[in-house]
Amino acid sequence: MSSAPVTVVGIGADGWPGLAPGSREALHHAEVIIGGPRQLALLPPDCAGERVAWPSPLRPAVPGLLAAHAGRRVCVLASGDPMFFGIGRTLVDVLGDADALRVLPHPSSASYACARLGWPLEETEVVSLVGRPPEALHAALHHGRRLLLLSAGAGTPAEVAAALSARGFGPSRMTVLEHLGGERERRVEGTADGWPHPPGDALNVIAVECRRLPGAPRLPLTPGLPDEAFEHDGQLTKRHVRAVTLATLAPAPGELLWDVGGGSGSIGVEWMRAHRTCRAVAVERDTVRAGRIARNAAALGVPALRVVTGAAPAALAGLPTPDAVFIGGGLTAPGLLDACWDALPPGGRLVANTVTLESEALLTEYHRRHGGELTRLAVARAVPVGGFTGWRQAMPVTQWSVVRPAAGATAEGATPA
Repeated sequence: MSSAPVTVVGIGADGWPGLAPGSREALHHAEVIIGGPRQLALLPPDCAGERVAWPSPLRPAVPGLLAAHAGRRVCVLASGDPMFFGIGRTLVDVLGDADALRVLPHPSSASYACARLGWPLEETEVVSLVGRPPEALHAALHHGRRLLLLSAGAGTPAEVAAALSARGFGPSRMTVLEHLGGERERRVEGTADGWPHPPGDALNVIAVECRRLPGAPRLPLTPGLPDEAFEHDGQLTKRHVRAVTLATLAPAPGELLWDVGGGSGSIGVEWMRAHRTCRAVAVERDTVRAGRIARNAAALGVPALRVVTGAAPAALAGLPTPDAVFIGGGLTAPGLLDACWDALPPGGRLVANTVTLESEALLTEYHRRHGGELTRLAVARAVPVGGFTGWRQAMPVTQWSVVRPAAGATAEGATPA
Protein backbone atom coordinates (compact mmCIF):
# COMPACT_ATOMS: atom_id res chain seq x y z
CA MET A 1 0.00 0.00 0.00
CA SER A 2 1.13 3.54 -0.77
CA SER A 3 2.01 5.94 2.04
CA ALA A 4 0.07 8.71 0.26
CA PRO A 5 -2.74 9.94 2.55
CA VAL A 6 -5.30 10.05 -0.28
CA THR A 7 -5.83 7.40 -2.95
CA VAL A 8 -8.01 8.26 -5.93
CA VAL A 9 -9.68 5.32 -7.63
CA GLY A 10 -11.20 5.69 -11.07
CA ILE A 11 -14.35 3.63 -11.56
CA GLY A 12 -16.49 3.15 -14.64
CA ALA A 13 -20.09 2.24 -15.39
CA ASP A 14 -19.05 -1.43 -15.08
CA GLY A 15 -18.52 -0.82 -11.36
CA TRP A 16 -16.67 -3.26 -9.12
CA PRO A 17 -16.18 -6.00 -11.75
CA GLY A 18 -14.25 -3.54 -13.96
CA LEU A 19 -11.74 -2.52 -11.30
CA ALA A 20 -8.14 -3.70 -11.38
CA PRO A 21 -6.84 -5.69 -8.35
CA GLY A 22 -4.86 -2.70 -7.05
CA SER A 23 -7.96 -0.50 -7.05
CA ARG A 24 -9.98 -3.16 -5.21
CA GLU A 25 -7.24 -3.57 -2.62
CA ALA A 26 -7.13 0.19 -1.98
CA LEU A 27 -10.89 0.32 -1.45
CA HIS A 28 -10.87 -2.70 0.85
CA HIS A 29 -8.22 -1.08 3.06
CA ALA A 30 -9.78 2.41 3.09
CA GLU A 31 -11.13 3.77 6.36
CA VAL A 32 -13.04 6.51 4.53
CA ILE A 33 -14.43 6.38 0.97
CA ILE A 34 -15.55 9.68 -0.56
CA GLY A 35 -17.51 9.87 -3.81
CA GLY A 36 -20.75 10.69 -5.52
CA PRO A 37 -23.84 8.71 -4.50
CA ARG A 38 -23.87 6.86 -7.84
CA GLN A 39 -20.23 5.83 -7.47
CA LEU A 40 -20.58 4.79 -3.82
CA ALA A 41 -23.53 2.58 -4.76
CA LEU A 42 -21.28 0.57 -7.10
CA LEU A 43 -19.18 -0.78 -4.20
CA PRO A 44 -19.89 -4.14 -2.52
CA PRO A 45 -20.73 -4.38 1.23
CA ASP A 46 -17.30 -5.76 2.12
CA CYS A 47 -15.77 -2.34 1.37
CA ALA A 48 -16.29 -1.46 5.01
CA GLY A 49 -14.87 2.06 5.10
CA GLU A 50 -17.07 4.95 6.14
CA ARG A 51 -18.87 6.21 3.03
CA VAL A 52 -19.07 9.98 2.58
CA ALA A 53 -20.97 11.60 -0.29
CA TRP A 54 -19.60 14.79 -1.85
CA PRO A 55 -21.64 17.86 -0.90
CA SER A 56 -22.70 20.45 -3.47
CA PRO A 57 -21.00 22.65 -4.49
CA LEU A 58 -18.08 20.26 -4.46
CA ARG A 59 -14.88 22.26 -4.85
CA PRO A 60 -15.29 24.64 -1.86
CA ALA A 61 -15.99 21.63 0.38
CA VAL A 62 -12.86 19.64 -0.54
CA PRO A 63 -10.33 21.22 1.90
CA GLY A 64 -12.66 20.89 4.89
CA LEU A 65 -13.66 17.35 4.03
CA LEU A 66 -10.05 16.18 3.71
CA ALA A 67 -9.11 17.98 6.92
CA ALA A 68 -11.98 16.28 8.75
CA HIS A 69 -10.53 12.86 7.92
CA ALA A 70 -6.83 13.68 8.25
CA GLY A 71 -4.76 10.77 9.55
CA ARG A 72 -7.13 8.13 8.16
CA ARG A 73 -6.76 6.04 5.01
CA VAL A 74 -8.91 7.94 2.53
CA CYS A 75 -10.06 6.76 -0.90
CA VAL A 76 -11.77 9.11 -3.32
CA LEU A 77 -13.88 7.65 -6.12
CA ALA A 78 -13.76 9.32 -9.52
CA SER A 79 -15.46 8.66 -12.84
CA GLY A 80 -13.02 7.05 -15.27
CA ASP A 81 -9.61 8.72 -15.33
CA PRO A 82 -9.40 11.09 -12.33
CA MET A 83 -6.85 13.31 -14.09
CA PHE A 84 -8.99 13.77 -17.23
CA PHE A 85 -11.48 16.54 -16.44
CA GLY A 86 -11.84 14.84 -13.05
CA ILE A 87 -11.49 15.33 -9.31
CA GLY A 88 -7.76 14.52 -9.44
CA ARG A 89 -6.82 18.05 -10.49
CA THR A 90 -8.81 19.60 -7.66
CA LEU A 91 -7.16 17.29 -5.12
CA VAL A 92 -3.67 18.13 -6.36
CA ASP A 93 -4.49 21.84 -6.08
CA VAL A 94 -5.83 21.43 -2.54
CA LEU A 95 -3.05 19.16 -1.29
CA GLY A 96 -0.39 21.22 -3.06
CA ASP A 97 1.76 18.18 -3.80
CA ALA A 98 1.20 15.41 -6.34
CA ASP A 99 3.17 13.04 -4.07
CA ALA A 100 0.40 13.36 -1.48
CA LEU A 101 -1.92 11.65 -3.94
CA ARG A 102 -1.98 8.12 -5.31
CA VAL A 103 -4.04 7.90 -8.51
CA LEU A 104 -5.36 4.59 -9.86
CA PRO A 105 -7.03 5.48 -13.17
CA HIS A 106 -9.75 3.65 -15.08
CA PRO A 107 -10.26 4.09 -18.86
CA SER A 108 -11.82 7.49 -19.50
CA SER A 109 -15.15 8.00 -21.21
CA ALA A 110 -13.22 9.49 -24.14
CA SER A 111 -11.16 6.30 -24.50
CA TYR A 112 -14.31 4.17 -24.41
CA ALA A 113 -16.10 6.40 -26.93
CA CYS A 114 -13.22 6.37 -29.42
CA ALA A 115 -12.96 2.60 -29.05
CA ARG A 116 -16.64 2.22 -29.90
CA LEU A 117 -16.53 4.66 -32.84
CA GLY A 118 -13.16 3.67 -34.28
CA TRP A 119 -11.86 7.23 -33.91
CA PRO A 120 -8.17 7.94 -33.16
CA LEU A 121 -8.21 9.53 -29.72
CA GLU A 122 -5.20 11.75 -30.49
CA GLU A 123 -7.08 13.32 -33.44
CA THR A 124 -10.34 13.86 -31.57
CA GLU A 125 -10.95 17.10 -29.67
CA VAL A 126 -12.58 16.72 -26.25
CA VAL A 127 -14.74 19.55 -24.88
CA SER A 128 -16.24 19.43 -21.40
CA LEU A 129 -19.74 20.87 -21.02
CA VAL A 130 -19.89 19.97 -17.33
CA GLY A 131 -20.66 23.21 -15.55
CA ARG A 132 -20.30 25.10 -18.83
CA PRO A 133 -22.89 26.41 -21.32
CA PRO A 134 -23.23 24.57 -24.65
CA GLU A 135 -21.74 27.64 -26.38
CA ALA A 136 -18.36 26.43 -25.08
CA LEU A 137 -18.24 24.08 -28.07
CA HIS A 138 -18.42 26.89 -30.66
CA ALA A 139 -14.67 27.50 -30.74
CA ALA A 140 -14.14 23.84 -31.70
CA LEU A 141 -16.57 23.83 -34.65
CA HIS A 142 -14.72 23.29 -37.91
CA HIS A 143 -16.00 21.39 -40.92
CA GLY A 144 -14.80 17.78 -40.92
CA ARG A 145 -13.61 17.76 -37.31
CA ARG A 146 -14.60 15.08 -34.80
CA LEU A 147 -15.54 16.18 -31.29
CA LEU A 148 -16.29 14.38 -28.06
CA LEU A 149 -18.44 16.39 -25.68
CA LEU A 150 -18.51 15.45 -22.00
CA SER A 151 -22.16 15.87 -21.14
CA ALA A 152 -23.63 17.70 -18.16
CA GLY A 153 -26.76 15.55 -18.07
CA ALA A 154 -29.69 14.02 -19.89
CA GLY A 155 -30.70 17.32 -21.49
CA THR A 156 -27.28 18.15 -22.92
CA PRO A 157 -27.66 16.34 -26.29
CA ALA A 158 -30.72 18.42 -27.19
CA GLU A 159 -28.93 21.61 -26.10
CA VAL A 160 -25.93 20.68 -28.24
CA ALA A 161 -28.16 19.95 -31.23
CA ALA A 162 -29.77 23.38 -30.89
CA ALA A 163 -26.37 25.10 -30.56
CA LEU A 164 -25.00 23.30 -33.63
CA SER A 165 -28.05 24.18 -35.71
CA ALA A 166 -27.87 27.84 -34.65
CA ARG A 167 -24.25 28.03 -35.80
CA GLY A 168 -24.97 26.52 -39.22
CA PHE A 169 -23.77 23.03 -38.30
CA GLY A 170 -27.20 21.40 -38.45
CA PRO A 171 -26.08 18.55 -40.78
CA SER A 172 -23.53 17.40 -38.17
CA ARG A 173 -23.87 13.74 -37.19
CA MET A 174 -24.40 13.21 -33.45
CA THR A 175 -23.95 9.95 -31.55
CA VAL A 176 -24.91 9.82 -27.88
CA LEU A 177 -23.18 6.99 -25.99
CA GLU A 178 -24.66 6.15 -22.60
CA HIS A 179 -23.21 4.10 -19.73
CA LEU A 180 -20.01 3.30 -21.64
CA GLY A 181 -18.50 0.03 -20.45
CA GLY A 182 -21.52 -0.92 -18.36
CA GLU A 183 -24.33 -3.43 -18.76
CA ARG A 184 -26.76 -0.65 -19.75
CA GLU A 185 -24.54 0.71 -22.51
CA ARG A 186 -26.45 2.00 -25.53
CA ARG A 187 -26.14 4.53 -28.33
CA VAL A 188 -28.54 6.75 -30.27
CA GLU A 189 -27.76 8.65 -33.44
CA GLY A 190 -29.11 11.42 -35.60
CA THR A 191 -28.29 14.84 -37.02
CA ALA A 192 -28.34 18.07 -35.07
CA ASP A 193 -31.12 19.63 -37.10
CA GLY A 194 -34.29 17.90 -36.01
CA TRP A 195 -32.59 15.84 -33.27
CA PRO A 196 -35.19 13.07 -32.87
CA HIS A 197 -34.45 11.60 -29.44
CA PRO A 198 -35.96 12.45 -26.05
CA PRO A 199 -33.64 12.85 -23.04
CA GLY A 200 -32.01 9.55 -22.10
CA ASP A 201 -29.58 8.68 -19.31
CA ALA A 202 -27.65 11.45 -17.57
CA LEU A 203 -24.40 9.47 -17.91
CA ASN A 204 -23.54 10.12 -21.55
CA VAL A 205 -20.89 11.32 -23.97
CA ILE A 206 -21.78 13.07 -27.23
CA ALA A 207 -19.76 12.42 -30.38
CA VAL A 208 -20.09 15.00 -33.16
CA GLU A 209 -18.90 14.78 -36.76
CA CYS A 210 -18.93 18.44 -37.77
CA ARG A 211 -20.66 19.36 -41.04
CA ARG A 212 -21.14 23.02 -41.93
CA LEU A 213 -23.93 24.28 -44.17
CA PRO A 214 -22.82 26.12 -47.33
CA GLY A 215 -22.88 29.80 -46.56
CA ALA A 216 -22.61 29.38 -42.79
CA PRO A 217 -19.90 31.58 -41.20
CA ARG A 218 -16.44 30.05 -41.35
CA LEU A 219 -14.41 31.05 -38.31
CA PRO A 220 -10.71 30.21 -38.75
CA LEU A 221 -8.07 29.58 -36.11
CA THR A 222 -5.93 32.53 -37.18
CA PRO A 223 -6.45 35.96 -35.59
CA GLY A 224 -8.53 38.44 -37.52
CA LEU A 225 -12.06 37.03 -37.62
CA PRO A 226 -14.43 38.81 -40.02
CA ASP A 227 -15.86 41.98 -38.50
CA GLU A 228 -19.34 40.53 -39.15
CA ALA A 229 -18.62 37.77 -36.60
CA PHE A 230 -18.99 40.35 -33.81
CA GLU A 231 -22.01 42.24 -32.58
CA HIS A 232 -20.83 45.86 -32.26
CA ASP A 233 -21.82 49.53 -32.37
CA GLY A 234 -18.75 50.65 -34.29
CA GLN A 235 -16.43 50.29 -31.28
CA LEU A 236 -14.52 47.41 -32.83
CA THR A 237 -10.85 46.86 -33.57
CA LYS A 238 -11.21 46.15 -37.28
CA ARG A 239 -10.11 42.86 -38.76
CA HIS A 240 -6.69 43.70 -40.23
CA VAL A 241 -5.59 45.86 -37.30
CA ARG A 242 -6.92 43.20 -34.93
CA ALA A 243 -4.80 40.52 -36.61
CA VAL A 244 -1.66 42.63 -36.20
CA THR A 245 -2.60 43.47 -32.60
CA LEU A 246 -3.09 39.80 -31.64
CA ALA A 247 0.22 38.89 -33.27
CA THR A 248 1.93 41.61 -31.24
CA LEU A 249 0.23 40.55 -27.99
CA ALA A 250 1.51 37.02 -28.72
CA PRO A 251 -0.86 34.82 -26.65
CA ALA A 252 0.53 31.59 -25.22
CA PRO A 253 -1.26 28.73 -23.39
CA GLY A 254 -2.43 29.61 -19.90
CA GLU A 255 -1.72 33.32 -20.15
CA LEU A 256 -4.04 36.10 -18.94
CA LEU A 257 -4.92 39.25 -20.91
CA TRP A 258 -6.41 42.49 -19.68
CA ASP A 259 -8.51 43.98 -22.52
CA VAL A 260 -8.94 47.54 -21.26
CA GLY A 261 -11.66 49.56 -22.94
CA GLY A 262 -13.16 46.34 -24.27
CA GLY A 263 -15.69 47.86 -26.71
CA SER A 264 -17.06 44.76 -28.42
CA GLY A 265 -14.55 42.43 -26.74
CA SER A 266 -12.96 41.37 -30.01
CA ILE A 267 -9.36 41.35 -28.72
CA GLY A 268 -10.20 39.40 -25.57
CA VAL A 269 -12.35 36.95 -27.53
CA GLU A 270 -9.65 36.22 -30.09
CA TRP A 271 -6.99 35.97 -27.37
CA MET A 272 -9.02 33.20 -25.71
CA ARG A 273 -9.68 31.46 -29.03
CA ALA A 274 -5.90 31.16 -29.52
CA HIS A 275 -5.79 28.30 -26.99
CA ARG A 276 -8.38 26.73 -24.71
CA THR A 277 -6.32 27.60 -21.60
CA CYS A 278 -5.92 31.30 -22.45
CA ARG A 279 -7.83 33.63 -20.12
CA ALA A 280 -9.00 37.21 -20.51
CA VAL A 281 -10.63 40.00 -18.52
CA ALA A 282 -12.44 42.69 -20.53
CA VAL A 283 -12.84 46.00 -18.71
CA GLU A 284 -15.59 48.24 -20.12
CA ARG A 285 -17.27 51.21 -18.44
CA ASP A 286 -20.42 51.19 -20.62
CA THR A 287 -22.97 48.66 -19.36
CA VAL A 288 -24.54 48.14 -22.81
CA ARG A 289 -21.16 47.38 -24.35
CA ALA A 290 -20.25 45.14 -21.41
CA GLY A 291 -23.35 43.03 -22.14
CA ARG A 292 -22.38 42.94 -25.80
CA ILE A 293 -18.90 41.64 -24.90
CA ALA A 294 -20.46 38.76 -22.96
CA ARG A 295 -22.72 37.87 -25.90
CA ASN A 296 -19.81 37.93 -28.36
CA ALA A 297 -17.76 35.72 -26.05
CA ALA A 298 -20.56 33.15 -25.83
CA ALA A 299 -21.32 33.22 -29.55
CA LEU A 300 -17.67 32.68 -30.47
CA GLY A 301 -17.01 29.84 -28.05
CA VAL A 302 -15.26 31.52 -25.12
CA PRO A 303 -18.05 32.09 -22.56
CA ALA A 304 -15.50 32.06 -19.72
CA LEU A 305 -14.23 35.51 -20.74
CA ARG A 306 -14.67 37.68 -17.64
CA VAL A 307 -16.32 41.07 -18.07
CA VAL A 308 -15.69 43.82 -15.51
CA THR A 309 -18.01 46.81 -15.82
CA GLY A 310 -16.32 49.99 -14.65
CA ALA A 311 -13.96 52.77 -15.63
CA ALA A 312 -10.22 52.11 -15.70
CA PRO A 313 -7.89 52.56 -13.92
CA ALA A 314 -10.13 52.19 -10.84
CA ALA A 315 -11.77 49.02 -12.25
CA LEU A 316 -8.36 47.34 -12.54
CA ALA A 317 -7.88 47.16 -8.78
CA GLY A 318 -7.85 43.60 -7.48
CA LEU A 319 -7.61 41.92 -10.88
CA PRO A 320 -5.13 39.02 -11.16
CA THR A 321 -1.71 39.88 -12.57
CA PRO A 322 -1.81 39.92 -16.38
CA ASP A 323 0.70 38.44 -18.78
CA ALA A 324 -0.34 41.01 -21.36
CA VAL A 325 -2.42 44.19 -21.48
CA PHE A 326 -4.23 45.68 -24.46
CA ILE A 327 -5.55 49.24 -24.25
CA GLY A 328 -8.07 49.94 -26.96
CA GLY A 329 -9.76 52.98 -25.48
CA GLY A 330 -9.54 55.60 -22.76
CA LEU A 331 -5.79 56.14 -23.10
CA THR A 332 -6.00 59.73 -21.86
CA ALA A 333 -7.76 58.74 -18.61
CA PRO A 334 -5.50 60.01 -15.80
CA GLY A 335 -3.24 57.26 -14.49
CA LEU A 336 -4.40 54.54 -16.89
CA LEU A 337 -1.12 53.89 -18.70
CA ASP A 338 0.86 53.99 -15.46
CA ALA A 339 -1.55 51.54 -13.79
CA CYS A 340 -1.30 49.09 -16.68
CA TRP A 341 2.49 49.36 -16.83
CA ASP A 342 2.84 48.88 -13.08
CA ALA A 343 0.59 45.78 -13.17
CA LEU A 344 2.83 43.97 -15.65
CA PRO A 345 5.40 41.46 -14.38
CA PRO A 346 8.85 41.30 -16.01
CA GLY A 347 8.38 39.91 -19.50
CA GLY A 348 4.76 41.11 -19.64
CA ARG A 349 3.59 42.76 -22.84
CA LEU A 350 1.63 45.97 -23.30
CA VAL A 351 0.00 47.00 -26.59
CA ALA A 352 -1.98 50.22 -27.03
CA ASN A 353 -3.79 51.42 -30.16
CA THR A 354 -5.09 54.90 -30.93
CA VAL A 355 -6.37 57.03 -33.80
CA THR A 356 -6.27 60.45 -32.09
CA LEU A 357 -3.40 62.93 -32.05
CA GLU A 358 -3.76 63.50 -28.30
CA SER A 359 -3.37 59.80 -27.49
CA GLU A 360 -0.61 59.45 -30.08
CA ALA A 361 1.36 62.17 -28.29
CA LEU A 362 0.91 60.27 -25.03
CA LEU A 363 2.15 57.01 -26.60
CA THR A 364 5.14 58.84 -28.04
CA GLU A 365 6.06 60.07 -24.55
CA TYR A 366 5.72 56.58 -23.03
CA HIS A 367 7.79 55.16 -25.88
CA ARG A 368 10.51 57.65 -24.99
CA ARG A 369 10.38 56.57 -21.34
CA HIS A 370 9.96 52.82 -21.65
CA GLY A 371 11.12 51.91 -25.16
CA GLY A 372 9.36 49.31 -27.26
CA GLU A 373 8.07 49.96 -30.78
CA LEU A 374 5.85 52.60 -32.33
CA THR A 375 4.07 51.43 -35.48
CA ARG A 376 1.69 53.19 -37.85
CA LEU A 377 -0.94 50.85 -39.32
CA ALA A 378 -2.81 52.00 -42.41
CA VAL A 379 -5.45 50.00 -44.27
CA ALA A 380 -7.22 50.96 -47.48
CA ARG A 381 -10.12 49.21 -49.20
CA ALA A 382 -11.13 49.25 -52.84
CA VAL A 383 -14.54 50.93 -53.28
CA PRO A 384 -16.62 52.10 -56.28
CA VAL A 385 -15.78 55.58 -57.55
CA GLY A 386 -18.39 56.35 -60.15
CA GLY A 387 -17.96 53.69 -62.76
CA PHE A 388 -14.43 52.93 -61.58
CA THR A 389 -12.70 51.64 -58.45
CA GLY A 390 -10.52 53.55 -56.02
CA TRP A 391 -8.96 53.27 -52.58
CA ARG A 392 -10.72 54.46 -49.42
CA GLN A 393 -8.27 54.95 -46.59
CA ALA A 394 -9.34 54.00 -43.06
CA MET A 395 -8.11 56.16 -40.19
CA PRO A 396 -4.49 55.20 -39.50
CA VAL A 397 -3.81 53.51 -36.18
CA THR A 398 -0.77 54.26 -34.05
CA GLN A 399 0.33 51.26 -32.01
CA TRP A 400 2.79 51.20 -29.14
CA SER A 401 4.06 47.79 -28.04
CA VAL A 402 6.55 47.09 -25.29
CA VAL A 403 7.84 44.25 -23.13
CA ARG A 404 8.46 45.12 -19.50
CA PRO A 405 12.12 44.43 -18.66
CA ALA A 406 13.42 42.80 -15.52
CA ALA A 407 14.01 45.01 -12.50
CA GLY A 408 16.98 47.33 -13.07
CA ALA A 409 17.05 46.75 -16.84
CA THR A 410 16.08 49.22 -19.54
CA ALA A 411 13.75 48.30 -22.37
CA GLU A 412 15.12 48.48 -25.91
CA GLY A 413 14.54 51.93 -27.35
CA ALA A 414 13.96 53.68 -24.02
CA THR A 415 15.60 57.05 -23.42
CA PRO A 416 17.72 56.98 -20.25
CA ALA A 417 16.37 59.27 -17.52
